[in-house]
Amino acid sequence: MNPMQIWSSWLALSVNAARLGWEAQAVIALRLMRLANGGTRAQTEAQRMMTEKIAALAEAQRGAAAVAVTGGDSRRVAKKVLGVYRKRVRANRRRLAK
Repeated sequence: MNPMQIWSSWLALSVNAARLGWEAQAVIALRLMRLANGGTRAQTEAQRMMTEKIAALAEAQRGAAAVAVTGGDSRRVAKKVLGVYRKRVRANRRRLAK
């Protein structure tokens, strides 16, 4: 890859990371509303939130390790990790927006 392609790929990755951050803020807001209502749904959401975070971390680590072991560079590892979290954030946003 030439320097311009490298710069462009990192810029795209940065934009995706920023987008993920924005989407995560929406999920946080939706979760806070659910938790503020209290009751059984709030307790279930709090438990789900913790187990999902642990599962997402484990999936991201496995994915990053797989990419790194197969010779992937740091950009590919970061892209894989972002993909794992983005998939989960989108699923949570859809679920919580119902």
